[in-house]
Amino acid sequence: MELHDIDLNLLVVFNELLRQRRVSAVAEKLGISQPAISNALNRLRRILGDELFLRTSKGMIPTPFAETLAEPIGFALGAIYNTLNATTTFDPASSSRTFTIAMTDIGEIYFLPALMKRLGKIAPNVTISTVRRTSETLQEEMETGRVDLAIGFIPDLKTGFFQRRLFRQRYVCIFRKGHAVAKAGMTLAAFREAEHVSIVAEGTGHGMVDDVIQRAGVARNIRLRVPHFVAVGHILQTTDLIAVVPQAYATRTLAPFALEQAACPVKIPDIVINVLWHAKNHREPGNQWLRQLVFEEFSL
Repeated sequence: MELHDIDLNLLVVFNELLRQRRVSAVAEKLGISQPAISNALNRLRRILGDELFLRTSKGMIPTPFAETLAEPIGFALGAIYNTLNATTTFDPASSSRTFTIAMTDIGEIYFLPALMKRLGKIAPNVTISTVRRTSETLQEEMETGRVDLAIGFIPDLKTGFFQRRLFRQRYVCIFRKGHAVAKAGMTLAAFREAEHVSIVAEGTGHGMVDDVIQRAGVARNIRLRVPHFVAVGHILQTTDLIAVVPQAYATRTLAPFALEQAACPVKIPDIVINVLWHAKNHREPGNQWLRQLVFEEFSL
């Protein structure tokens, strides 16, 4: 097959069907009729000799052959889009661009103070907008360019993404000053007996903490579950609850909330904090500038 044998628009339809899984949604996104989408799909089926998508109660499901085409076609379309829309330079001193970064509440606590201070000096008119997304939603948002970067522990973002390591960190136990475990020590027995606050952090890699502790055969006395980290310092400050948190969160939380930390008696694997971006933005000058800035400011 030669490139002149295929219409680029057919690949655009293919790529959107992979994302949307419904002809009606693709038609709405591309601003053309549903029959036109069906016609484009039929043309592509004839060219490639495969059904590509099968109609089910859950929408249009890609065939195994279509799944093998997904990454290279997505990458190629992203490269074309980036080339046609790229600017040759990015001047942070004069730019008034808004960048959207996906991060958790830990990320906001740990990264934003230093990042905004640095931007105030070298890019005074650049604006940062943060969002929280599940890994599934985040992939789509970054593929479409609505999110520029993601920072954190996000092991599910792989195909079509680049990443650069910022640092590794361990999990620790934190609790208020004067807590019984501060004097007796955070032994495994003390860990079992203590009352815990568990942080769900849905859609991030931090959910593995509960699984690791359970697999170790340790039953925690969980008195409270919260969906995110932001309130944990306030909670621990006035209770006898303890929490297992990443070191980055502990670093920013101990002093403001009069807390202490101890090594966790259950072995929890270290995690890697990365800055991630989609292939379509790999050579985009503004994205390159921002991720290099993040790396220079926070890599250890």
